[in-house]
Amino acid sequence: MGELLNKINETVAYIRSQYAQESTVGVVLGSGLGHFTDELQIEKEISYNDIPHFPVSTVEGHKGKLVFGKLGNKNVVVMAGRFHYYEGYSIQDVVYPIRVMKYLGVQSLVISNAAGGVNTSFKVGDLMIIKDHISQLTPNPLIGKNMSELGPRFPDMSEPYKKDFIKKAKAIAASMNIDVKEGVYCGVTGPTFETRSEYKMIHMLGGDAVGMSTVAEVIAAIHMSIPVFAMSVITDIGIREEENIITHEEVLQAAKEAEPKMTAIVKQFILEL
Repeated sequence: MGELLNKINETVAYIRSQYAQESTVGVVLGSGLGHFTDELQIEKEISYNDIPHFPVSTVEGHKGKLVFGKLGNKNVVVMAGRFHYYEGYSIQDVVYPIRVMKYLGVQSLVISNAAGGVNTSFKVGDLMIIKDHISQLTPNPLIGKNMSELGPRFPDMSEPYKKDFIKKAKAIAASMNIDVKEGVYCGVTGPTFETRSEYKMIHMLGGDAVGMSTVAEVIAAIHMSIPVFAMSVITDIGIREEENIITHEEVLQAAKEAEPKMTAIVKQFILEL
C-alpha cells in the first residue's frame, strides 16, 4: 500500500510542476456535461496521457484531461472525462484521480452524471440531486488493505452527500426557477443498460435513478473526509412497461439539453461554497 502513496506523490509532484496552485474545489464531469469548463477562467489543462499513473479515458463524450482554473475567487480542478469500471479499469484506477485531488488541496467535491430514471414520476431531462446511494451492485474501492494515511478502515456512510450542500443547491435552483428532483442513486457496473426486471428490482430496493459511475468515487472521497455534492441528469426512463429501447446517442442528447441548467446550478453552488 505504500506503493499507492508513492504513486499519488509522483502524480501530484508532476501536476504541481505544471500548475503550482492549490485547488480547493474538485469537479467530476459526466456524460454530455462537458461544457462546464467554459464557465472557468482556465489557467492550465493537462491531458491524462501526460500524467504519471493516470488511467486514460476511452468513452465517447469524455475529453480526458484535468482542467485547472478560477471560478470567482475559487480555485477549481475539473476532471473532463472520468473512468468507469466497465471500461476494464480496476476499481482502484477509477478512484485514483479522486485520491490525487485530495493531495492537490481539494476540500469539496462536485460530481455530475447521466442516469436512468427508476422513479416513475421522473421524465427525461430532469435534474436529480443525489441524497443517498445504493452501492451493493458495484465493487467497493476500499476492499483490500486499508491505507490509514487516506482514511479509516470502516468509514461511516450515513451522510455520503452533504446535507448542507443539498440544501444550498435546492435554494439556488429555486432562485433560478429550475425544477430539481431529489433521490437515491443506485450504482451498477454496466456497460449494459438494465433489463426490465433489473429496473424493477432497483425500484423495489428504493432507487430513484441508476447509473454506471459516481458511487466508487464518492466512497473514496468520504474515506478521505472530502464532502460531496452530486447531481444526475435523467437521460432515459427504464421502469415503464411500454417498449422502450435506450441508446447511448439518446443519453447524450438528453444530457445536452439539460446541461445549461445543471451548469448554472453547479456554477452558483461553487461560488457560494
